[in-house]
Amino acid sequence: MTSSSPSPQDPYSSDLPSPAPDGAAYGAPLHSTPGAPPVAPAPKRRRTGLIAAGCGCAALLVLAIGGCSVLAISASDDPSSAAPTTAVDPADDPAADEVEPATDEAPADEVPADDTSAEEPAEDSAPAEAAEDDVPQEYISALNSAETYSDIMHMSYQGIYDQLTSEFDQFSDEAAQYAVDNLDVDWNENALASGQSYADTMHMSQQGIYDQLTSEYGEKFTEEQAQYAIEHIEADWNENALISARSYRDNLDMSPEAIRDQLTSEYGDQFTQEQADYAIEHLDD
Repeated sequence: MTSSSPSPQDPYSSDLPSPAPDGAAYGAPLHSTPGAPPVAPAPKRRRTGLIAAGCGCAALLVLAIGGCSVLAISASDDPSSAAPTTAVDPADDPAADEVEPATDEAPADEVPADDTSAEEPAEDSAPAEAAEDDVPQEYISALNSAETYSDIMHMSYQGIYDQLTSEFDQFSDEAAQYAVDNLDVDWNENALASGQSYADTMHMSQQGIYDQLTSEYGEKFTEEQAQYAIEHIEADWNENALISARSYRDNLDMSPEAIRDQLTSEYGDQFTQEQADYAIEHLDD
């Protein structure tokens, strides 16, 4: 016998299924084939969707927390990121302690502040250089000319001054005075050199040389300088008288007596009488 399928129930209908007959399991089909084995009840559907979603959220949360921890640990281990925010105390810095011994050795090479011996020559020479720069060029030229007259011609102080202001050199009086005042000369030695030249080349007498050295028309040395000269001249006055006598005889054809008078005259050679007599006695030798 066939049975018709039950029609769908209206959800809003008040007709509910009747309780199962006695002895029938709850949920078993109401109409079953007699003698057929009972059909196993359909398993109940669990809410697996919600559980899976919850597990996914939990996994994401764990991953997020783990990532933040890794970032924090890696940031704390990075020396480049920590260096700018870390302040180093100079007292705790070992590098500062290593530099200090080098600074302790520096004062050993320093020159004492009060040691000015090296600067003294420069200070002493500075005024001299400044004074030389202030000297007019005319004064310097006059000094150079005066040194030449003194070194080569052995002229006297007054003789050099007169020569510088003469019509020949024509230096001013001030320039000439500066020149003779700044000469480094031993005037006695100049007088001696000049007197020795008169004795050697002109064969003059001792008195004749003295007069020539002190004459205002001659060398113009002082009397003291001339006296020093004749006392230190190396000459044989007898021989000088003889040479002069022979010159008068050979060049002027003078007689022996005229020669004698010329040798002893105060206006002539001014040899002594003994020196003149020696010359006449040896005139024909």
